[in-house]
Amino acid sequence: MTVVLFYMSSLPEYTLYVLDILLLLALATVATGVVWKGSSWLESASNSLAAGYGVPPVVQGALIAAAGSSMPELMSVLLATLVHGESGLGVGAIVGSAVFNLLVIPGLAALAGPGEMQTNRKLVYKESLFYMLAVAVLLLTFSLAVIYYPIGETGVRGTVTGPLALFPIALYGLYVFTQYLDAAEDELEVDTSIDLARNWLWFGLGLVVIIVGVEGLVRAAVGLGDAFGTPSFLWGMTVVAAGSSVPDAFVSVVAARSGRSSVSLGNVLGSNIFDLLVAVPIGVLAARGMDIQFAHVVPMMSFLVLATAVFFTIARTDMLLSEREAWFLLGVYGLFVLWLLLESIGLLSIIQTT
Repeated sequence: MTVVLFYMSSLPEYTLYVLDILLLLALATVATGVVWKGSSWLESASNSLAAGYGVPPVVQGALIAAAGSSMPELMSVLLATLVHGESGLGVGAIVGSAVFNLLVIPGLAALAGPGEMQTNRKLVYKESLFYMLAVAVLLLTFSLAVIYYPIGETGVRGTVTGPLALFPIALYGLYVFTQYLDAAEDELEVDTSIDLARNWLWFGLGLVVIIVGVEGLVRAAVGLGDAFGTPSFLWGMTVVAAGSSVPDAFVSVVAARSGRSSVSLGNVLGSNIFDLLVAVPIGVLAARGMDIQFAHVVPMMSFLVLATAVFFTIARTDMLLSEREAWFLLGVYGLFVLWLLLESIGLLSIIQTT
């Protein structure tokens, strides 16, 4: 150990800087694999428990499936806020994950499948429009925080309080209710062959593994922010967001390969609705308030609105996602990553970091 420390201390400062960045990127890579494994256990156990208890399909889809695939994003908000005091990183991870889900997952799913994916009017006119409402409501919640609970005299910072956090949660309740109305006539079936105790054990184990993996992602984002001298939320929008979205990508690609394109795209929208209306508010309630900076929020949410408009337009055109459109979605995400990279190295300053 002494020899290693002596060797490290003798290296040029620039070399140590590069090694530090490489180690942080390696940590993020390993943490992504850990999140994927934990999420696969948790989602499998969740679906089995839902069948074992005879949970209605609406609850299984809108709550259990969405919560299972979105657990990494939820944990990123809680860990970033409660453990690291980086509420902005948690929000950035949620917004970045939503962008990843809208642009990368449908693109990969279409390319991994038969080359195109069919959409339908229910997906476009119900799920997509409700998702747009979720984006608007979250931005409205942040705006109300700045207006009615300002921090300082600049008028660009505010605190999202518990009562404000209940607003998006209430909208999610409306979403669940609309799903219930669509599935009110479904018959409930209980699968008595499922070992409930065993699946609860796997559920708990999956949750623990997810927490460990997300903690690694958050630490990598904070470390990269320190290394580049930039706010950690910029890295939360890419490193944490992409790493925590792996479960959604896996579910959607598998569904697309099996010819269930509506399930693939529905999982994307359902997960995003849960992230925006539940994950962020739960982080606020757990921390008993969350400080936000409007100069950070507006550019992030603006790109999310752009990604939403692109996704909606492509999903509506001819009610299918073609191979060319899939590559276009991936290209737009490439521009998103390029923008954040240029912000991180100081070549752009659209996001005011001071």
